[in-house]
Amino acid sequence: MFKTNKAQLLRIFLGENDKIGPITVYEKIVVSARENKLAGATVYRGIMGFGGNSLIHTSKILRLSEDLPLVIEIVDTEDKIQNFLPVLDDILDKANCGGLVTLEQATIIKHFTTK
Repeated sequence: MFKTNKAQLLRIFLGENDKIGPITVYEKIVVSARENKLAGATVYRGIMGFGGNSLIHTSKILRLSEDLPLVIEIVDTEDKIQNFLPVLDDILDKANCGGLVTLEQATIIKHFTTK
């Protein structure tokens, strides 16, 4: 039987071309998550999507987009996620980009680690 632990899932939606100077916002978020000792972060690149401006971004050959949608997911304890939120807020303020941040309760069923 698995031992379960309560956690939070932080999900950030943004565009792959969102930047702070020369650094992409997704890179800045992942590096900051690591510096804040969060359990891990994963960036997913979408093949199609739209945001608040209703502009469709797609990877289709006939309509190449250089700004595909990205989703960053970070799962950790509630305390660690809550402590990271001001860092994330600062990054997104500096980027001045559109996007969406969601937070939901999660249950960690099994945490795999490398040896």
